[in-house]
Amino acid sequence: MTAPSTAPASSRGGRWIHQWDPEDETFWNETGEKIAKRNLFFSVLSEHIGFSIWTLWSVLVLFMGPEYGLTPADKFMLTSMVTLVGAVVRVPYTFAVAVFGGRNWTIVSAGLLLIPTIAAFTVMKPGTSFDTFLLIGLLAGIGGGNFASSMTNINAFFPLRKKGWALGLNAGGGNIGVAAIQLVALAVIGASGGPRVLLGIYIPLIVVAAVLAALFMDNLEHVKNDTGAAKDAARDGHTWIMSFLYIGTFGSFIGYSFAFGQVLTNQFGRTPLQATYLTFIGPLLGSLIRPVGGWLADKYGGAKITLYNYVAMAAATAVLVVASMQKSLPLFVTVFVVLFSLAGLGNGSTYKMIPGIFQTKALAKGLEGEEAAAYGRRLSGASMGLIGAVGALGGVGINLAFRQSFLSYGSGTGAFVAFLVFYAACFAVTWAVYLRRPAAVSQATTAAETKPQLSYAEV
Repeated sequence: MTAPSTAPASSRGGRWIHQWDPEDETFWNETGEKIAKRNLFFSVLSEHIGFSIWTLWSVLVLFMGPEYGLTPADKFMLTSMVTLVGAVVRVPYTFAVAVFGGRNWTIVSAGLLLIPTIAAFTVMKPGTSFDTFLLIGLLAGIGGGNFASSMTNINAFFPLRKKGWALGLNAGGGNIGVAAIQLVALAVIGASGGPRVLLGIYIPLIVVAAVLAALFMDNLEHVKNDTGAAKDAARDGHTWIMSFLYIGTFGSFIGYSFAFGQVLTNQFGRTPLQATYLTFIGPLLGSLIRPVGGWLADKYGGAKITLYNYVAMAAATAVLVVASMQKSLPLFVTVFVVLFSLAGLGNGSTYKMIPGIFQTKALAKGLEGEEAAAYGRRLSGASMGLIGAVGALGGVGINLAFRQSFLSYGSGTGAFVAFLVFYAACFAVTWAVYLRRPAAVSQATTAAETKPQLSYAEV
């Protein structure tokens, strides 16, 4: 197998690889793995900064005391809208990789993060209107799009047998950006610094991420936008089923990341410094465990891990209801951190399911070898943007649920009851669709006895 050609394309700028076949083990072992891991590393760095900027306002609202004139409901509305923009921009960001190239778009998307960061630096002071804060906060939502483009790009670099690990590591490394900005905020608050100090730290980091992407990443020539694939993915029921399940995992992770500090300050009377001492732990553990979810899914099947994970998430949420009603801060924080970790684990297992589902469908259609792999890559790549976007909308729902719960009951208890019901629904859907093995699925997966088949329980 010859090494991939990295000569620049004649009509497109940047470093382009024209030959890429990660499913070929010889190619992968001799040349592909090294290149894929290099791109993975710098993709993680850029996505990490993107998550930090996306969740920037979860930290900034902690700096905004009474002198800013914002109510708890205002702050939950602000973080809800930031989450919403981050979810919506994931769709165009998914297609940007094929238009510009993975490396080229990583440079652009990293550079765009300067806009919300500099804008926030300009307006962060008492006396600024809520509408202004809301407008500037919406700009920060573009950081949420980096996840979609990064996952689409990395999905193309790795073979199916490595996707669970690679996608889990890519997303987990990015998710750590949530904990990172909270740790930086803790240091800034502890040093009696203001929000502009925090923003000033991130401006040069954004520049570094863009420069490193330019120096060390590659574009894959064969990654192209397939409008037919996007339409096929949108028409496929599994895309929307997985979107629903991803709301339960990633929606929980990002929603709790925005809301945790506000719940601690509003319900338990913690100061911003006291809250920040606690808020980073959950996102950090949830991010670190995401690759473990992918690895477990590779080994035991994503559907099984996802199912058991929802059982655990429901149990943890039930304990949170009790802790919230009893106003037990130690129990509340401990179980909330556990819930964060479970959400991270589920992020890894659900995303692993996506390429496996479409590979299973390819085999059920009688496709083999590279033809089956190409079918799976085509639909899984197209569906990831939609699934990531819809899943992130769960974060909007969580912040709006907390807002309404505090307005109605003065605490987050009502919201946790709603989350418990939702996790039960996710458990039921996972079992019914991917583990119950209805007759139609069983027939499809045993249609050709001489061909290796997967069941949905193994995805």
